[in-house]
Amino acid sequence: MANFYTDNAALHYHLHHPLMKEIVALRERNYSESKKFDYAPQDFDDAMDSYERVLEIIGEICADIVAPNAKDVDAEGPHLENGRVRYASATDVNMKALVQAGLMGITLPRQYGGLNLSQIPYTMAADLVSRADASFVNVWGLQDCAETINEFGSEDQKQRYLPRTCAGETLAMDLTEPDAGSDLQSVMLKATQDADGTWRLNGVKRFITNGDGDIALVLARSEEGTRDGRGLSMFIYDKRNGGMTVRRIEDKMGIHGSPTCELVFKNAPAELCGERRLGLIKYVMSLMNGARLGIAAQSTGISESAYREALDYARSREQFGKPIITFPAVAEMVANIKARLDASRTILYECTRFVDMYKSLEAIARERTLTPDERKTMKAYNRLADAFTPLAKGMTSEFANQNAYDCVQVHGGSGFMRDYACERIYRDARITSIYEGTTQLQVVAAIRHVTTGTYLNQIKTYAAEQFSDAVAPQRAKLEAMTAQLEQALEQVKAVENPDYLTFHARRLVEMCGHIIMGYLLIHDATAAPELFLDSARVYVNLGEAQVAAHARFIAQFDPAELPSYMDKQTAEQAEA
Repeated sequence: MANFYTDNAALHYHLHHPLMKEIVALRERNYSESKKFDYAPQDFDDAMDSYERVLEIIGEICADIVAPNAKDVDAEGPHLENGRVRYASATDVNMKALVQAGLMGITLPRQYGGLNLSQIPYTMAADLVSRADASFVNVWGLQDCAETINEFGSEDQKQRYLPRTCAGETLAMDLTEPDAGSDLQSVMLKATQDADGTWRLNGVKRFITNGDGDIALVLARSEEGTRDGRGLSMFIYDKRNGGMTVRRIEDKMGIHGSPTCELVFKNAPAELCGERRLGLIKYVMSLMNGARLGIAAQSTGISESAYREALDYARSREQFGKPIITFPAVAEMVANIKARLDASRTILYECTRFVDMYKSLEAIARERTLTPDERKTMKAYNRLADAFTPLAKGMTSEFANQNAYDCVQVHGGSGFMRDYACERIYRDARITSIYEGTTQLQVVAAIRHVTTGTYLNQIKTYAAEQFSDAVAPQRAKLEAMTAQLEQALEQVKAVENPDYLTFHARRLVEMCGHIIMGYLLIHDATAAPELFLDSARVYVNLGEAQVAAHARFIAQFDPAELPSYMDKQTAEQAEA
């Protein structure tokens, strides 16, 4: 039987990173839960064996059920019936398989029915599902929302909602509105409180992924008379209680299996999650960071499928009497797809490890007082996770789009036809650089880590590692690229104009991304050259060209040549 986990040695490599010993020990509270639950691991080897078995089950379901169903799901899509969403019939089959295998709520605590897995195997599961069908991960993967309830909800809410998630109920996060997309502080859906304390939701939400989920987190304006983020709170909406209908399912370019909905709330009963006024300031920020990591996993899974489709086609398609993979122009495209895929995966799992470390320590801090060293470690990993999340989401989603594009190109005219999976992959990839924060918004989040030195400090940490002689040329190139980055950053800072920094922000962030991913790849190539050496060589060359181009553009750009509309826009903003 096919298996998307066992056929991918790169995933096994990333699962067994040295930091996993510390991550798993924190997650398992030094394996103390083995005394309470008979299926809890007794030691690190036991835990890793469980992780492997769970991923093998997911890999088998993805290969044998989800992937073969992807074409039918894309063709049928979800339907709207009497204000409710009905999934494509094959989506129900996919969901049933994962629920029966006990793969819902896999990161949730065991006392609520979860498996208490760390973020690493969960992210790998999302990677696997996305390779099989990028749209289905938006139905299965929104169990991330349950993590917000687990982190910020009351014990009563956890007892009522988390077991339902583990049993297979679906979730949604209802954030955006017709007039509040990226600017969530403009959310106006109203939350009012009855005399008995019950909250009621009234208004419209738009572009809601899996919008008819059984349990939803809803961002709403709870403080009358406010118009900014300080008046917003987070609410839990239970579909069983009624009051919400689906007005429409959007007709989208891609991810057809995932229903994107416009919702109407009319006196819908809901309950406050956490504290009032912290909906956007605290809870959405946590929710969105998890979602952005999920999109990075989705993007990486899409890149994996693009690579597999391109390679298989290039090997089997013959022209002029030989497979087209033997033509340098085609081989170069396939090699570039593979290099961007491996670069995506290495930053995805580096970021996930950072999240795992700080989230585990943060959870322990709710149980007891951290030691000074633990608190210092938590803060350090929190900062790294904060820096790497937008970088990972931005870079991997742009790579997914480029890889899907190149996959179609390898197929030639056939790639434009719906008979081939690459046509669907190409459409599905496009959304990754848009939803959960566009690439441009990831740049906004990342640029402060360029200017404050977070990325440069981490680059220097990577540069101090020991590497094999096989990657010595790539290491030298990365050192030169770092010097170019530092020079470009100083040139931009010297202008002392925020608009000038904003204008070059994308270039500076991408320069950091290419260098970081280059170092991560030569680290991987040192540890496992048979898996990553080719990609490390190709990717560092690609990154070197991009860094040089960005550095040259910045060096030659006259600050006086900023687009005139930027000055007008800045003046208007200042006046407002």
